[in-house]
Amino acid sequence: MDLGLKGKRALVTGASRGLGYATARGLALEGARVALNSRDPEKLSKAAAILRDESGSEVIACAGDVTDPAVPERLVSQTVQAFGGLDLLVTNAGGPPPGKFETFDDSTWHKAVELSFMTHVRLIRAALPYLRQSEAACVLAITSYSVKQPIANLILSNSVRLATVGLIKSLALELGAEGIRFNSILPAWTETERVKELMAARAKANQSTIEEEIQKQAKDSPLGRMGRPEEFANAAAFLLSPAASYITGVMLSVDGGMYKGTL
Repeated sequence: MDLGLKGKRALVTGASRGLGYATARGLALEGARVALNSRDPEKLSKAAAILRDESGSEVIACAGDVTDPAVPERLVSQTVQAFGGLDLLVTNAGGPPPGKFETFDDSTWHKAVELSFMTHVRLIRAALPYLRQSEAACVLAITSYSVKQPIANLILSNSVRLATVGLIKSLALELGAEGIRFNSILPAWTETERVKELMAARAKANQSTIEEEIQKQAKDSPLGRMGRPEEFANAAAFLLSPAASYITGVMLSVDGGMYKGTL
């Protein structure tokens, strides 16, 4: 199936590794022109070079910390200058640290809000003038299935990411008449670097190994395993594509059945 992504102009944040990188790769392989962002210039440049070689698509690197209020607008400007416009925006950032409620002070909560909510707000605000000029405008926010089913020891993520899906649903209603689609995608446990870090924290707390914690968590899925980044990317590329032109305001779980609810 041709998703209609060839030549589309995309900005993907948090894209030097993990789900952001997988999404950028999926778009590039479909022929999109992709701007990658992350905080680490060296890792970002390597990721961009790999994607250019693998896909043959135009891929640029735009380094910067999206929690810096000045950075989102700069990233959008760099993308527009390179590609002549913007069609697709993927808002993604690393999650806040694990821990229980009483271990976090106000400062940590504020940092979680900046990382997991305000980054989405600022990126979308900066991108809107250019998305309004696109005939295939779409925003995809990467959050977590924890917005439907809270995850133990992730009180910060469980709480703050709910604001992001509320934002995305509201924007889908507010800006749908302008032809801009807004969706959020809710991954569960996927084999990424961040998940391995979380499993390492669990292993330390439980005096076990990372492998044992991964196996225990994988049992939550009826499929008996964690997801692969490319499986997530396939769903993300579809939602971003013109092939999904009548899908907006959706919170899509890509979780291997780990979410146990019916709604």
